[in-house]
Amino acid sequence: MRIAPSVLSADLGDLDRAVALAVEGGADLLHVDVMDGHFVPNLSFGIPVIEALRRRTEMELDVHLMVSNPDRLLDRYIAAGASWVSVHWEATTHLQRLVVRIRELGARAGVALNPATPVEVLTDVLGDLDFVLLMSVNPGFSGQAFLPSSFPKAVRLRELIRAGSFEVEIEMDGGLGRNNIAEAAHNGVQVAVAGSEVYGQDDPVAAIRRLHALASGERLAAAEGRA
Repeated sequence: MRIAPSVLSADLGDLDRAVALAVEGGADLLHVDVMDGHFVPNLSFGIPVIEALRRRTEMELDVHLMVSNPDRLLDRYIAAGASWVSVHWEATTHLQRLVVRIRELGARAGVALNPATPVEVLTDVLGDLDFVLLMSVNPGFSGQAFLPSSFPKAVRLRELIRAGSFEVEIEMDGGLGRNNIAEAAHNGVQVAVAGSEVYGQDDPVAAIRRLHALASGERLAAAEGRA
């Protein structure tokens, strides 16, 4: 499993440290939530922050567009440094055209699904995707409790992917941490976004290493011994 710390939970006044901690901990991606205050009831990062993060690291930036009309600034998000781009099914009118455009611009294309949206809505577009981001909380705010219905949803999505022989990864975001990361891996989640479970800990470096170890089935003692 790949671990993607969410910088939304980091000290936003010190992006250098947020990136350095992720790198030292062995994170695989850096998750960046873009919120517009319209699609979700919150505001967060925009293009200047993506550019600032790109200047600070070569790590892939996993940019989650929680915005209405995601096609409007798509070219600029990717030009700013987005490596992975996920758009919400609920916010997109011409989904297939948009994900093809993401790939044409050189980024990995993903679709995010809110908790109440069934995975079956993606049946006809899975072949155009690189990943699916399953929200395991309602989007908009960090620190929410994990929704247990998310794991059966991941299993159903994995079945659809296998049935079509697609090369599509399953990412999950919301409430994942030391208590459920192993179960997430068992249910087919391949990329786990972790916000407060990383940056809200006394030792974020150790927290990332612990999540990696738990996801791969190693004993917690071994994980803490490497931290």
